Amino acid sequence: MNKKDIAQFRRQLKIDNEALKISDIFNVYIMKESSDIYHHESQPFDMLDQEQKELFMNNFKKILAGQLDEKLFELKFRRDAENNSQLILHQGLLSSDVEGWKEQMLKIVGKMLEIRQYEMDTVITFIRGEYLKPMKRGKEEAEESGQNTIYSNPFILFSLNTTQEPKKELLFDYVEKEFKYNFVVDPIINLNAPIAGFLFPCFTDNASDVNHILYAAGKANEPDHQFIEDVLNGEETMTAKDDKIVFEEIIKDATGDQLNTSTLSNVYEEIHRIIEENEEEEQPKLDAKDIGRVLKVSGVEDISDEKIEAAFHKIIDDEKYEIKASSVVPKFTSKSIKIDTKIAKISISPQDLRYVKQVHLNGKRYLMLEVEEDTVIEGFKMIPEAFGGSGNNT
Repeated sequence: MNKKDIAQFRRQLKIDNEALKISDIFNVYIMKESSDIYHHESQPFDMLDQEQKELFMNNFKKILAGQLDEKLFELKFRRDAENNSQLILHQGLLSSDVEGWKEQMLKIVGKMLEIRQYEMDTVITFIRGEYLKPMKRGKEEAEESGQNTIYSNPFILFSLNTTQEPKKELLFDYVEKEFKYNFVVDPIINLNAPIAGFLFPCFTDNASDVNHILYAAGKANEPDHQFIEDVLNGEETMTAKDDKIVFEEIIKDATGDQLNTSTLSNVYEEIHRIIEENEEEEQPKLDAKDIGRVLKVSGVEDISDEKIEAAFHKIIDDEKYEIKASSVVPKFTSKSIKIDTKIAKISISPQDLRYVKQVHLNGKRYLMLEVEEDTVIEGFKMIPEAFGGSGNNT
């Protein structure tokens, strides 16, 4: 799934929406430390009251919020896994009766309890439903048929939520005119901060892809690898942060850690151009040859394919590994590059990096910013000085 597919599906998560039909909701309550199923309950989603529906819809919207490869990860199922979750989820999706659906979902819960004991009481929620999407057709074609073709995609959504300890409170009774101690025994399920989730299957354009699952981490760049591998049986994944580190280490090794800001700016601009040119297609990836070409186009001298390949294999031991282009470029439309020094912190956009230089003069290092306009500090316009001078006007 690309970000457009995810955004389209996420927008449908609202009650009374004809494009999204949710049939069942299944909640499982897990006791802390013992990892026992204390209670589980399945019911038709329509049996919930409006407020409950809103709570769960918001919960699943939070699951599908975030950036790909940072918080959301499209995973391919491993074929060699025993008790494969792909088969379990597919059987649950196709089950014609509620008991069959519950049985398959409890198998997923069982796999979760095998790998971990939870420190807090935990609630697992599954919903299954149908995502309806009209096929886009030309005006003439639609007029001839007189009706629209609808794509029907069944799905399962999962969220994992912790509970909060009930609060002890002091209340004032207006009627009796007295202060009262209030203690609620029931734990509160925190649906506002899910710690994991997934969507099965993935959707690409109008087609379901049962060979992939969309996993959601609780925090950006912190996927639960044990959950991914042992519960979902997904292939190992790299975060955008991991990809960026690998890319930077390859560049440092290949260039001898010698890259000025103008060249680095060129590198970012070239990769950004590649991303924009492939915006409507599959997310572009960079192998050793692509990185070498980017460096050459960006003005890096004395670089060869052999150097890049040697650096690539030195940093990551996988000949087939490719780096997602979107992971290595800071956000291009914002001041996403942070420069920290002892005396100042500066934020600039990637395309403006070329205007920043570190220079040496009289045994000292200076950070130099090329500007086109007068610089104003606290309302005062700075007086131009001779570089390295003591303040004389130029």
